[in-house]
Amino acid sequence: MNVFRLAGDMTHLLSVVVLLLKIHTIKSCAGDALLLPLSAPLGMGSGLGISLKTQEIYALVFAARYLDLFVHFVSLYNTIMKLVFLASSFSIVWYMRRHKIVRRTYDKDHDTFRHHFLVLPCLILALLINERFTFREVMWAFSIYLEAVAIFPQLVLLQRTRNIDNLTGQYIFFLGAYRVLYILNWIYRYFTEPHFVHWISWVAGIVQTLLYADFFYYYIMSWKNNVKLELPA
Repeated sequence: MNVFRLAGDMTHLLSVVVLLLKIHTIKSCAGDALLLPLSAPLGMGSGLGISLKTQEIYALVFAARYLDLFVHFVSLYNTIMKLVFLASSFSIVWYMRRHKIVRRTYDKDHDTFRHHFLVLPCLILALLINERFTFREVMWAFSIYLEAVAIFPQLVLLQRTRNIDNLTGQYIFFLGAYRVLYILNWIYRYFTEPHFVHWISWVAGIVQTLLYADFFYYYIMSWKNNVKLELPA
């Protein structure tokens, strides 16, 4: 554990918890009810431009990654974080699919990215490139590859609708910041821990960060100029 990993975990946790609390509070996952500058306080407004496809991918990522939850104990902190990410990801999916009010606000007409085109290649890649050819190790590699591209349906949805409320923008920014902090964590551990080499995580993490690069640019420019965030079509 180091400051970069802790900050990354807390940033990741913040993004998920804020999103779940917002959906629960405003009973909406639509994206056109909150069109405020990014400098507006977190929690203002009443809408979310959230991709169910991305949330389903994250639920699959955590389910595949944490198969060792009840058979391999690392620490109380590790176990709690696993449970929180599993529970929150499946809760978000449940709200968007089953809640009688929230599901009516879901923009399924624009959230049409075929996410099985991401899932199947990642599974095949995990079967071919993994640290050990065992079920849990293949599933771990699968979760790493899949997380790298999980945000893709969300970014496509935002480009199609171009309605990005301040909370959705901050949610995605926190997700990207979590990955940047984890890269710093890897760099720190590489220079402080002997034989710390994890090419699968490193390459996938860099790919994931690059997917956020364009969003980061428009997010920072929007915040700097105090205008509504818009992605180019």
